[in-house]
Amino acid sequence: MRHGEGRIMKVTGSGTVDVIPDRAVLEVGVVTEKESLEQAQKENAAVTERVKRQLMQAGVPEEAVQTSQYTIFPEYDYVDGSQVFRGYQVTHLLQITIDQVERTGYLIDTAVANGANRVSSITFTIRNPEQAYQQALTKALAGAVTHAGTMAEAMAVQLDPTPVRMTEIRSGTEPVQPFQKTQMLQGSATPIQPGTIETSAAVEVWFQYLP
Repeated sequence: MRHGEGRIMKVTGSGTVDVIPDRAVLEVGVVTEKESLEQAQKENAAVTERVKRQLMQAGVPEEAVQTSQYTIFPEYDYVDGSQVFRGYQVTHLLQITIDQVERTGYLIDTAVANGANRVSSITFTIRNPEQAYQQALTKALAGAVTHAGTMAEAMAVQLDPTPVRMTEIRSGTEPVQPFQKTQMLQGSATPIQPGTIETSAAVEVWFQYLP
């Protein structure tokens, strides 16, 4: 069948693959509340430095630990409708990127044991998302071809198996698996289970057919 001889059908195909995460991005921090700003900053800096030092001793490369947020807020109480100054809250959050996902819980325990009292986020992702996406894309194309064949058979028409046109429908977002919302920790972290990350792809494909 030559191009231009037949009619055109348009089909869509989608594919997904489930991938085990091989990277974790943790955000842990130290929150300090003191009446004196200087004292709050000094204590926060000391605890944060201890957390960083122990994480590196646990095998985390220095370049994998960086400050993601540093804030200072005044705190007030309300007494009989009046605002009464209470002190300052200093927050220093560290972002930690590791490729040994199975060590996530251990590293959180290490941070907490050395003074960290906040876990802002735990996000699991994959180092090579493009490889997973290509696998999903292959499934999507195969699905589109199958759909076209099914439609042609149902309509009793002759299908040209070579596509006239193909369009990739891509969202442009990297697959991630968020673990939890911000919470204050008082003890050791519970065991962390990353689960799997679903990577999806979709295509639109045009085929020629003859009635």
